[in-house]
Amino acid sequence: MVLQVAHGNSIVIYYRPFGLLFGTDASLAIANGSAGALGGMAQIGFAQVEVIEREAQTIKRSLKTFAQLRDNPIIANITAKRTAFGSVALEQTQIMGIVNVTPDSFSDGGVNFQTETAIAQGHAMAEQGAAILDIGGESTRPGSDPVNVDEERARIIPVIAALAKNHTVSIDTRKAILMQEALLHGAKIINDVSALGYDPASAATIAKANAPVILMHAQGEPRTMQLQPKYNDVALDVYDALAALINKAETAGIPKSHICIDPGIGFGKTFKQNLELLRQLSLFHGLGVGVLIGLSRKGFIGAITGEKTAAKRVAGSLAGALQAAMQGAHILRVHDVQETVDALAVFNAMLDPHSAAV
Repeated sequence: MVLQVAHGNSIVIYYRPFGLLFGTDASLAIANGSAGALGGMAQIGFAQVEVIEREAQTIKRSLKTFAQLRDNPIIANITAKRTAFGSVALEQTQIMGIVNVTPDSFSDGGVNFQTETAIAQGHAMAEQGAAILDIGGESTRPGSDPVNVDEERARIIPVIAALAKNHTVSIDTRKAILMQEALLHGAKIINDVSALGYDPASAATIAKANAPVILMHAQGEPRTMQLQPKYNDVALDVYDALAALINKAETAGIPKSHICIDPGIGFGKTFKQNLELLRQLSLFHGLGVGVLIGLSRKGFIGAITGEKTAAKRVAGSLAGALQAAMQGAHILRVHDVQETVDALAVFNAMLDPHSAAV
């Protein structure tokens, strides 16, 4: 995002990577300077850029080549290699497995609510290929109510303590005291769906611990977020909001290299707005940080396929995961780890057939 002033009016300019290339085609184009590395990933390149100019309610779009814009600072953000996030390399798409220690998750209805079951599920996900295990004890499904600190602590801390001995663990919480306790019990990453907005102590807690954090965009609280969400342009508005959240986190002492963003699929967005965010996902690489996408089993998939049972939305979730991977998502937050790992394996093999293990 670049701000210009013309004739007294503010014009905001955005850059969306376009004309994507994959595998050998990407490597060759990046090497000869005709394409850039999308999100710093060597196997996905972009040869064109959609330049989006927004002035009040007017939006203009045009295409330029990568070569024409290579010296632009936002293009440099897009192509910069991302540093490891909580020791997890972001040179290719990684999998985050979801372990909901809740009785009322939208996706599994409390399957992992018991401590022993949740721990077993985490170990299984890691064996299947999850690089990160995301442990949460408070449902943030649409219409959900908050959980008190003591109850959330009782649900998650034993699971985190057990799994962090052998795996990279993130804690999915909005509460600073639980962030702190989880880090003490071995968690490496904070995943805050409120983007440090729920608890005033969160930013300072994370900065002091020097911990990586995922900042997710949401319009409203979980209980009310799906009541008529409105945007002028959903992709640009979410981009602006995330840029402001990154700036706020940096001001609080959290280095940009420790930040990953999540556009918040399903959090204060209509089904069509979710689809529009996924269509324009490459835009978010302009923020210069890692990009996480969590769309697994969500309602918009059921709206498209007609599947009302969340746990049966695996095929739709895989389609969304591959769309996100093709646009350079660094982390996919999923329920169905083995299926997603297999889908990505085939996807990656097609990008580079000579390296495929066949």
